[in-house]
Amino acid sequence: MRRMGSLAAVAGTALVLGALGLAGRAWAADATNPVAAQTTIEPRSGSKVTGKAVFTELPSGGTKIEVWIENATPGTHGIHLHEKGDCSAPDASSAGAHFNPSGNPHAGPADPKHHNGDWGNITIGADGKGHLEMTSTMLTVKPGPNSVVGKSVVFHEKADDLKSQPSGDAGGRLGCGVVK
Repeated sequence: MRRMGSLAAVAGTALVLGALGLAGRAWAADATNPVAAQTTIEPRSGSKVTGKAVFTELPSGGTKIEVWIENATPGTHGIHLHEKGDCSAPDASSAGAHFNPSGNPHAGPADPKHHNGDWGNITIGADGKGHLEMTSTMLTVKPGPNSVVGKSVVFHEKADDLKSQPSGDAGGRLGCGVVK
């Protein structure tokens, strides 16, 4: 009896982890079992910024992006997907430039032509926390040229002006996390 209870608990945990994208990507994408990826955002450039990002491919098309930031300076900050899955440099410069397989100029996420990784800005409240939720048709979780897996989410020091080339003049990189 006790052993069956333990097996049921392990199976239940595996189902939860699979649904959250934590147990690998060996399942098919559908409405009840989405393909997902995530990252933990860690401080860079001497900041205390932390957070997480979750990516979920939607059955109707596109990829839902959710980012939560904590311990940040209140105000507006640029947030982007960068081309390299490397946050090892103290200033996150190892993450490279914005993810841009489409070859478009830098712009806002609502502009017809923009980098795949141009997400615009996230607003941080007086409590040091912020949340961004959006859907992109330019990104996937599944393998391919537009996949977020193996890229980095970068939280910036200043607001993205949505026009300066090549990166929106968003300043230093205060947080970085590799998407897995």
